[in-house]
Amino acid sequence: MRLIYCTHSLCNPGGMERVLVNKVTYLVEKLHWDVSIVTTDQKGRPSFYPLPAGVRVTDLGINYSDDNVKSVTCKILGYLQKRRRHKRLLTSLLEREKPDIVVSLYPSESSFIPDIKDGSKKVLELHFCKYFRLQYGRKGLLGIIDKWRTHQDERIVRKFDKFVVLTNEDKEYWGNLHNIEVIPNAAMNIGGHFSDVTNHRVIAVGRLDYQKGFDRLIQAWEYINKSGLYSDWCLDIFGQGEWKEMLQEMVQAKNLSVYVHLNSPVKTIGEEYVNSSLLVMSSNYEGFPMVMIESMAIGLPVVAFDFKCGPRDIISDGENGLLVPNGDIPGLAEAMMKLMGDYELRRRMSVKARQVVDTYSEKAVMDKWVRLFTSLAVK
Repeated sequence: MRLIYCTHSLCNPGGMERVLVNKVTYLVEKLHWDVSIVTTDQKGRPSFYPLPAGVRVTDLGINYSDDNVKSVTCKILGYLQKRRRHKRLLTSLLEREKPDIVVSLYPSESSFIPDIKDGSKKVLELHFCKYFRLQYGRKGLLGIIDKWRTHQDERIVRKFDKFVVLTNEDKEYWGNLHNIEVIPNAAMNIGGHFSDVTNHRVIAVGRLDYQKGFDRLIQAWEYINKSGLYSDWCLDIFGQGEWKEMLQEMVQAKNLSVYVHLNSPVKTIGEEYVNSSLLVMSSNYEGFPMVMIESMAIGLPVVAFDFKCGPRDIISDGENGLLVPNGDIPGLAEAMMKLMGDYELRRRMSVKARQVVDTYSEKAVMDKWVRLFTSLAVK
């Protein structure tokens, strides 16, 4: 079987990048499939997560991200120009490589990949929820474009041979599509050990941007700090991104520097989970939060906003974690304090959290992908 994955880049320490590398590694090392990756914005940087030997990575040099700091008009004109070049270069590559299946993980090529007639089957793998474009609440021309593109997404996904979402919740948002499948991400214990949930440390992991909502988490920690009950606890946030300076200033302005720490990403994040006692997720939206299932596999109970999409599929409220209405910052603080102040509750939830691997084991998830790919290849 010859597969090509199309994505933005591999240089970031994100969940989507980790999922892709894990899947490629499984398909190459266990099934001996021919798998390669095509990127648009790699810019010569190495993959953050190591790839198995023999996996080819081709960067098309489109560099969509170069336009992020430009004006709205320049963004639109630049995008249209780059999209045309992207389609031309990708078409040439697919006609040359002749893959059996092409999987798109990135919105930029999803609009034209089904139109490339190279003989391959086309799969769209969405790592966001349906309404991810609208979560920013942007106004003016960009807000109009977000709404228009969300409407266009409904048309585009129908053109793929298979459209894969990560949760049943998201499947319901898309409605009755003939080609939709639900395949979640896999939960693996990446720490080698389990947390004993005794350390007075809360952990949060993700890109420092709007999506992850760490501004809301810092506000919640301010409530905790004002209670005066948990001065021996700390919050460690691991990530990088455009909000780093703003979040650091926020921590300092609220006099939380002793308790709240912004840390750079690490490749040994599993060890950080082992040395923590609970994970908190303050995201505005997700597709399927890898951080959540990875930390639960290590035994961390989770406190999370009930955002779209993912938490409701994974967390049994009160059993392996606590769900808080999205945006309820005092509620998030109260939920964290409930676990911080009760070791026995943390311990019971830790045992339940580890059972996530029963539902989301690597073999169970990859079996679903293999069945999907092989069914397409024989058609």
